[in-house]
Amino acid sequence: MSKLVFTSNDAFTVGIELELGLVDSQTMALSSSVQRLLDAAPAEIASRIKPELMQCCLEINTEVCTTMAEAESDLRRKLLAVQGLTDDLGLRLWWGSTHPFSHWCDQKVTQNERYLNLVDLLQEMARRLVTNGLHVHVGVESGDKAVMICDRIMQYLPLLLALSTSSPYWEGRDTGLASHRSKIMEGLPTAGLPPLMRNWSEYVWLVNHMVDTGFINTIREIWWDVRPHHNFGTVEVRVCDMPGNLEDAMTISAMIQCLVKQLSDEIDHGAYQHDCHPMMVRQNKWRACRFGSDAKLVNSYTYQVESVSTVVARLVERLMAPAIELGCEQYLLRAQDIADRPTWSDRQRLILQETGDPTEIVRQMTEQSRIETSAAAE
Repeated sequence: MSKLVFTSNDAFTVGIELELGLVDSQTMALSSSVQRLLDAAPAEIASRIKPELMQCCLEINTEVCTTMAEAESDLRRKLLAVQGLTDDLGLRLWWGSTHPFSHWCDQKVTQNERYLNLVDLLQEMARRLVTNGLHVHVGVESGDKAVMICDRIMQYLPLLLALSTSSPYWEGRDTGLASHRSKIMEGLPTAGLPPLMRNWSEYVWLVNHMVDTGFINTIREIWWDVRPHHNFGTVEVRVCDMPGNLEDAMTISAMIQCLVKQLSDEIDHGAYQHDCHPMMVRQNKWRACRFGSDAKLVNSYTYQVESVSTVVARLVERLMAPAIELGCEQYLLRAQDIADRPTWSDRQRLILQETGDPTEIVRQMTEQSRIETSAAAE
């Protein structure tokens, strides 16, 4: 049995991972072209652009950043460079979590040993993972602290999903959901909401048990909605769909950073852990998945049903003190705007309603999400 060592990180540093799709600039269909892009990438960004399970997807990572402003500057620079590559290759970057009309069975698996072993283990459940998400890492000082924060942050995961929903379509049909991606992910044996864990030792035992019994090949096959990351020394929140532009991705990332700090401070001050029943979290997650920002969420303290807008307003007020300490209050304040306007899923549906053409969803949204040179230079 191996002993996982938590590599402590500077508290509340942040790392952001954007999973984006690659689409053909003429047909707007998914394009299995990630290797062409990687081959053309300049050395200064090559280490932070990575292939995903499917060749129609790529991941762009920040460095470890101390502030949200630093993380945004980092991402803008890399996105601008990647956009230059996609322009040259006849591609565009797709910021939705599922594609409106391309089929999963037409996509090619990335040819490396880890991904091929994954497909062999999970079969069609792996082949269906033609999805993109936003992953946010926030540094914490110990494994025990990471596990405790993962437990306490779970009740907020449905809200984060509701604000980010961008996957209403699957194989050319409207699923009726705001986040079909979240249901695809839940089809994996080690995805969805994590189990409740008391401390780092219990987490290590659980991971070792799954590896030793052949349930997973490596720890990298745990895809919970939130998890401790031992190599990075972080709490990693993975529940979110991929918002339709960088501004919203940064706002939601700031909310996550503030939540981790607030919960960490409460643990340090000896605050009693609120016992939010896992079934309540599952209920709220389903509502977020189905309705996005129109969801009615159950308050885990009062058991009253509240709108996403009301929940966000109260949470922003509560998180303003840590936001000021972290220097991200301007990002956090934008969360109310996200809550009060149509989701990215709603916008996709509106474009289809107005045009009757699913390719227009991709065309218009890839144009709207482009990073402009002037903004990247700020």
